[in-house]
Amino acid sequence: MFVPNKPLPVMNRRHFVVTGLLAAPAALDLRAAGLAAPPEAAPPAFVVPPAQSRAAEQILINGNPNDVKISGQDTAGALAVFEYTGRGKGGPSLHRHLQQDETFYVVEGRYLFVVGEERHELGPGATIFLPRLVPHTWTQLTPAGKLLYWVQPAGQLEDYFRRIATGQPKGTPAERAAVALAHGIEQLGPPLPVQP
Repeated sequence: MFVPNKPLPVMNRRHFVVTGLLAAPAALDLRAAGLAAPPEAAPPAFVVPPAQSRAAEQILINGNPNDVKISGQDTAGALAVFEYTGRGKGGPSLHRHLQQDETFYVVEGRYLFVVGEERHELGPGATIFLPRLVPHTWTQLTPAGKLLYWVQPAGQLEDYFRRIATGQPKGTPAERAAVALAHGIEQLGPPLPVQP
């Protein structure tokens, strides 16, 4: 109750700031904001040796190692990281990812990336970001090359690569496109021609 002519208590500014900062996280509902709640406990750190996959599995795409370095299972689906070692020229079909952004870092060799209407020739040390829903492809221009790339969120790309490595999907182009689409990838056209 307010008493006239009685001085108001002095507010301890430090106490007010600290209390407010400590209470703020409790006031946020991360799920309502579309963000995942922090994990109960942090997952353990791990090391993936050179020329190996996270689970010591070998995924070959047309004879080229495509190693899973960080699995979507490691990140609760937030991220997956791959290392592609190209043993020959060429690349994937024109496609787009329906739910994932993709980032490539060129470790070795030269690559031509087509992203929408843009063309980018990249060498070692270059990075390119490919937003979801944008049609893209790439081709390795040199006899040998290496890419480090990641997708966010992880989606089903690992499972799709495993299917390709086992010779799946077989069938008509429409059947193969349906399998890709079930993994969040829309096939849009052929690969870029291999350059001599």
